[in-house]
Formats: sequence, C-alpha cells, structure tokens
Amino acid sequence: MAEPLKNLYNELYIKRLCLALNVVHPSFTAESFVNAIFNDSWSKKELKERMRHIATTLKPFLTENYIQNINILQKVFLKMDYNYALENMLFQDFVEVYGMDDFETSMQALEHFTINSSSEFAIRRFIVKYPALTMQQMKLWAKSDNEHIRRLATEGCRPRLPWAIALPSFKRNPSEVLEILELLKDDKSAYVRKSVANNINDISKENPNVVIDLTKQWITKNKNRDTLLKHGCRTLLKESNQEVLELFGFSKVKNLEFKDFVVPKELKIGEELEFSFELNSPKSLGKLRVEFVMHFLRKNSQHNRKVFKLAEGVYKESNKTFTKSYSFRPISTRVYYKGLQKISIVINGEEFEQKRFSLV
Repeated sequence: MAEPLKNLYNELYIKRLCLALNVVHPSFTAESFVNAIFNDSWSKKELKERMRHIATTLKPFLTENYIQNINILQKVFLKMDYNYALENMLFQDFVEVYGMDDFETSMQALEHFTINSSSEFAIRRFIVKYPALTMQQMKLWAKSDNEHIRRLATEGCRPRLPWAIALPSFKRNPSEVLEILELLKDDKSAYVRKSVANNINDISKENPNVVIDLTKQWITKNKNRDTLLKHGCRTLLKESNQEVLELFGFSKVKNLEFKDFVVPKELKIGEELEFSFELNSPKSLGKLRVEFVMHFLRKNSQHNRKVFKLAEGVYKESNKTFTKSYSFRPISTRVYYKGLQKISIVINGEEFEQKRFSLV
C-alpha cells in the first residue's frame, strides 16, 4: 500500500525548513520549533492538519507583524526545494490563517507562493470574504506571463476543488468563473488547460446545461481546445449524456451485435476480474466510446455504480474482441465487500448485457 500522504511532512522536510528559516531569520530557534511540531498528537494528524499545525506553530517563532512575517517567509520559500510543491503549501496556509485582514499583502504573497507550488486552497477564503476584489485579482492573474499564476486563476475558483472549501455561490451561478475560463481556454500551457478542464467538470455537476452550451460554442476550434473540452465533460460522458456524446462524435450505435460476454462467476478479494466480449457490425464498427460499469456491493447491501473507460477510437474493422481486467486488490480509496457484484458494458452511452459474479 502506498505511503500515506501525511508522511510528506516528515523530519527531513522540517529540517530543511529550519535550515532556511535560520538563514533568513537568525533569531529563529530551530530546536524549540521542532519540539513543538512533533508533539504527542503529531502521528494522528492527517495531511492538511499537519500543514495547519506547522503554519500555526511557526507564527510565535517569527515576529508580531504580518507584513514582516510575509517578507521573511517569501525569502524562506525561495530557499525551499521546488520538489516539495505540496509540502510548501504550508506558506499559503500561513497567509490563509493570518492574512485575511490584509488583502493587498496577502494577494502579493499568494502570487509569490503559488510559483512551483499552488495557492489554490488559500485563495478560496479570500473569494468568500472579498468576492469582487478577489475575482478582479484572479482576472489579472489570468493574464500573467507565469503559468503557475495563470493556473491559480482557474484552479482557485473551481466550485468543487478537492480537499478545499466549496464555493456555493459559484455552484449556483458560475458566470464569474466562466469569465476566467474564457481568458484561459487556449492557454499555451497544458498545465493551465488541464485546470480549465477540471473547472469545467466541476461546473457540470450542478450546471450541466451551462457546460453543454459552452462546449457547443468552443468545440472544433482547435485540437487543444477539443481535448480540454472532452476532459471537462468527462462526468457528463460517463453519465451517458447523449447530447454531449453527439458533440464529440459518439452517435447511437446501429446494427451493432454484442456477444460472448465472458465474466468469471467468482473471484477472491485481491484477485483480478478478467472479462471479454465481442462486437460485430455489417460494416465497420465506427467511432466508439467503450466503458465498463462496476456495480460494487456496499456495506448497506445496495450497489454503487462506477463507470470506467475501456477503449475509444475509430474502428474500421467489422469485428473486434475487447478484453480487460479490473483489480480487486484493496486500496485506501475503495473498500470491497464480499458478495454479489455486477458488471455491464456501455457503448456510446448505451448499456449492454449485465453479468453477475461473486466476490469471496
């Protein structure tokens, strides 16, 4: 099993942080700081709890003045290894905790700290408290020469950013967010375009028609934009939204024969489910989006539907066999329960034969 993310904050990282603080702020007392960090509750804290613990523990070891502290931390940040992008987000967390009453200084700090890291979590508190001012700043950032700053403009205003506070006003009405996305939809950086796509996907959860209209306006302009839109519409595609499928060329299948769906009747937790099926057509199979749907048995004896992409492309042949495997090895993000599971195949939004199997 993978190392828990919380362990990114470890003794080595804190040592590097202390070395940088000692250089920039000579009165910093590293030994006392380390003792305060690794207290009795440290091992129980998760990633963001550790981030907040480090940020708040750091405050008494600096000065009483917020602007002075930001000046110190900006110099420290420049001395930190850029490979610690996630860990270094504790600098932005410091701004979120102590900078809410100094908008200008905090905006300048978040712009500084987002480079080779990200201020996407911290900026959201400012959007809530200063919506007009912060979105005005985001529009300026969207025009920056630096891709990290441009990405902050779109990533920070995602309605449903994971691990972050939600932005209910943007869930209800994403019009201000769309203004940012309009500025960045053809960004030269794939890093920024991916963020735009993720923002669009967030919007689709509450406002699918907004995303459908947006896709109609933007599609077929250029390859990068179409790729962005497809990633942004991934939830709607998995929901088999026929209008969105048609926009990307996945028409309802005609004269398609689905046969020989082979699924084992039983497997053990930890093993792989291997399945296969065959597609036939009088002519070529055409443009297909092929997905498989796992209906996982949950603790409450109900089934949870989860869609996975299997294949996609233009198939010139009239016959093709598809094979795939799915691992039931336990992972931290999904718990498997013994009992009856189900699997089905979806082709261009149409669900075909469903099979049952037992997990033992």
